[in-house]
Amino acid sequence: VGTLPGGCDSAGRCFCRPEFAGPRCEQCSPEHHSYPHCYACSCDSRGAVDNNCSPVGQCRCHVNFAGHTCNQCALGFYGYPSCSPCQCSREGSLHSTCDQETGQCSCRPKVTGLRCDSCVPGAYGFPH
Repeated sequence: VGTLPGGCDSAGRCFCRPEFAGPRCEQCSPEHHSYPHCYACSCDSRGAVDNNCSPVGQCRCHVNFAGHTCNQCALGFYGYPSCSPCQCSREGSLHSTCDQETGQCSCRPKVTGLRCDSCVPGAYGFPH
């Protein structure tokens, strides 16, 4: 499958196409996946640790990135491609994650603000 014309040498080492590796071209070369097809890994350079991926094409993401190719923010981060941490108020937010695009936290009733850190008009006593 992955050998080049000319086959193998007298020692049995085969001449592999660039996307294949191994003595008999029986595996994918680095930065490729899904033997016997050996597709190039398509890791996002901003979010991936490197351009290597798993046998099914999953890239290794930096902690603040997620997705098959590391092309989106992980939970708890927003604003791809910078993927900054959500800064939701513990007291005013329903949870520690925020909107992946805007950074807006999910606020408890009568609490407002990007970080859920202030009272809505007419309410007082924050934090509750």
